[in-house]
Amino acid sequence: MMKKKFKKNTNIKPVKKLNCYFCENKRDPDYKDIDTISKFVSDRSRILSRGRSGVCNKHQRKLAISIKRLRHLALLPFKVAI
Repeated sequence: MMKKKFKKNTNIKPVKKLNCYFCENKRDPDYKDIDTISKFVSDRSRILSRGRSGVCNKHQRKLAISIKRLRHLALLPFKVAI
C-alpha cells in the first residue's frame, strides 16, 4: 500500500493581528463614554468577541462590564426588536 501525499493548503491567508483600541489610546473602557463602547456592539446589540473587535483579554472583560452597566442604565438596548 502506498501512502497518500497531501498537498499543503495554499489558500489559507495569514491572520492579521489586530491591536487593542484601548491599549493604543492608553485608556480603559468606561460606561460613560457611550460612543466608544457602542463600536464594540453588533447591530443586534450583542457584545462582539475578541476576535472580531481586536480588543485584548484584559480590556474585553472591562468592556463587557461597562456594556452591561449601560444596558441597566437604559443607555444601550438589551436587544433590538425585529
